[in-house]
Amino acid sequence: MIPVRAKKNLGQHFLKEEMIADRIAATLDNFPSLPVLEVGPGTGMLTKYLLKREKNLTVVEIDHESVDYLQENYPALQGRILQQDFLRMNFSAYYNGEFCVIGNYPYNISSQIFFKVIDHREQIPCCSGMIQKEVAERMVAKPGSKVYGILSVLLQAWYDVEYLFTVNEQAFIPPPKVKSAVVRLTRNKRRRLDCDEKLFKTVVKTSFNQRRKMLRNSIKSLLSDETPLPEDPMLTKRPEQLSIAQFEQLTNLLEPLIRQAPPKEKDD
Repeated sequence: MIPVRAKKNLGQHFLKEEMIADRIAATLDNFPSLPVLEVGPGTGMLTKYLLKREKNLTVVEIDHESVDYLQENYPALQGRILQQDFLRMNFSAYYNGEFCVIGNYPYNISSQIFFKVIDHREQIPCCSGMIQKEVAERMVAKPGSKVYGILSVLLQAWYDVEYLFTVNEQAFIPPPKVKSAVVRLTRNKRRRLDCDEKLFKTVVKTSFNQRRKMLRNSIKSLLSDETPLPEDPMLTKRPEQLSIAQFEQLTNLLEPLIRQAPPKEKDD
């Protein structure tokens, strides 16, 4: 019997398999000395195994019912339970240096969680946890794959991404309608891109927003009507065919054109 009611609007599916929780906790074993932030601990199934590893653990949970349960049943977390939204969390208020992020992440915001991790990559050398299997497959996809996309490029630019193992629906209460997977992100050696980082993100997102089109068509929205596209063979490709290095080249190719002609305004 799960002691906390799973709330659909929070995307809650509580893990009930002890062995899986232990395996997830083990994904941070390569970083034994770093503090750990667990996202969405829920009923504390993963929390329990992180505490067994004597992690310097803080948990962030938005659900007041889960917070009440954790406070009552995990005295070791006294003063380390943050009732707030991870996506709005100001890391600098709690961490001066590096820390790891882990969790059984709510499926409905998992991509947003990873984008926040990217934004704080110099503080987060490792991020692991459980997400929807389909999202995990996108995260590790390589150029040429049908599921290679925005998440693949932006994550792999800064992290080595591993698909560790699959988790079936029956491991949860209530069981989700999809399979899950455990992934691990480990910071790679890249410290900067060979292009403007902000524009790189814009180019990647714009390209994949019309992924079936050739790049020369999908990136037109970044240029004015009067700006001619360069004659470059890369622009005849579709976005899923480009590597990270090629997206860097594309960004450098477009940057002087965008400076000449500000992008056209678009309705949201």
